[in-house]
Amino acid sequence: MSFLQALLEALESLNGNKLRSGLTVLGIVIGVAAVIAMLALGNGAQAAITGSISSIGTNLLFVFKGTRDGPPGPGGDRRSGNNDRPLTLSDADAIADPFAAPSVASVAPAIQTNGTIAFGGENTTTQISGVTTAYASVRNMELSEGEFINEEHLLGRMSVVVLGPETADTLFGHHDGVVGEVIRIEGQPFRVIGVLVAKGGGTFGSEDNAAYIPFTTAQARLIKNNSRDEVDVLLIQATSSETVDLAVDEISNILRQRHRTPIGADDFTVLTQQDFLKTFETITGVLTVFLGGIAAISLLVGGIGIMNIMLVSVTERTREIGLRKALGARKKDILMQFLTESSLLSLIGGIIGITFGWLIAFTAGTVAEALGYDFTPIVGTDAVILSTSFSAAIGLFFGIYPASRAANLEPVEALRYE
Repeated sequence: MSFLQALLEALESLNGNKLRSGLTVLGIVIGVAAVIAMLALGNGAQAAITGSISSIGTNLLFVFKGTRDGPPGPGGDRRSGNNDRPLTLSDADAIADPFAAPSVASVAPAIQTNGTIAFGGENTTTQISGVTTAYASVRNMELSEGEFINEEHLLGRMSVVVLGPETADTLFGHHDGVVGEVIRIEGQPFRVIGVLVAKGGGTFGSEDNAAYIPFTTAQARLIKNNSRDEVDVLLIQATSSETVDLAVDEISNILRQRHRTPIGADDFTVLTQQDFLKTFETITGVLTVFLGGIAAISLLVGGIGIMNIMLVSVTERTREIGLRKALGARKKDILMQFLTESSLLSLIGGIIGITFGWLIAFTAGTVAEALGYDFTPIVGTDAVILSTSFSAAIGLFFGIYPASRAANLEPVEALRYE
């Protein structure tokens, strides 16, 4: 029996039991659709997170006090209670020296806290950062209106603030036309001088839900340190993405000299965008595999359904099998016939499942976009090939036992079967 003949007979047999074949295929459809959708959502989440981090700039570095496992959260305690020296404005000036650190393009010190911002009857709690003029360029920030903090604001310790669009929306109900309004930060009046362009989630949370005030104003009125020179974080821009490693070495050497710490006993942490990217890619990669694995379980259930139906089919067609063997059909012909049927069931289910999986992913992306999230599920070619191959393999695997059972039937006994 040729493969084409086996395929035609398989189609004829499946067509003769449309409802049963359709219900059997449904199990594979659900399994493949679930795998495709879960992998697409996982890949989309990974792309959204890594894209958000990369948009800040691949040549951006963060320097924190201490050697804790991770950077402090917004408004976290800046003094860990040990003998580590804090980061200071003097450290920032030393790193900004082009002769000491030629791979460093710009340095932006910042101090941070969480505070309440109010306007009229609306109020919100958000991250408030005291920053310098270099902060906007280092973080690749863009303004939708107004201006960012300048030297005049710093020198005059002015009560001015730049808002993230999400914060502006919460306070005013919109984020355009708010420049010149006066809001209250921790009860103190501040004039809005600018609103940032929406960027979505950042390395330490949403950059859209934030407020930026002059560094000197934050020092004097909101974030009072034991030392007037102390900062929470140094944001440093390397001259290019190729010089990031050199910049890390230069920054580390400068801080070791200033803090008088030996190599291996640093009281600071230097993190790059690549560090964050690797961490997030690992997390999202594990989640994607986990979700795909859970979805793949439904494929196994579908495969068991195929084996069950094929066993029923063998029982129903026992006399047919006996007649075929009596007329000269070989064992491998019967085996090929039933394996073709089970593989065809699985393959049809896989093709339909790919379509449904893509539709689920597309719908999820549309809903996310409607809710204002920058998230696009990605249906990869590898996921399609993997799901199709896996579904066909399942049909083949779970069809082997019923096919072998049919092929091993004795013609005489089969013809006597009632």
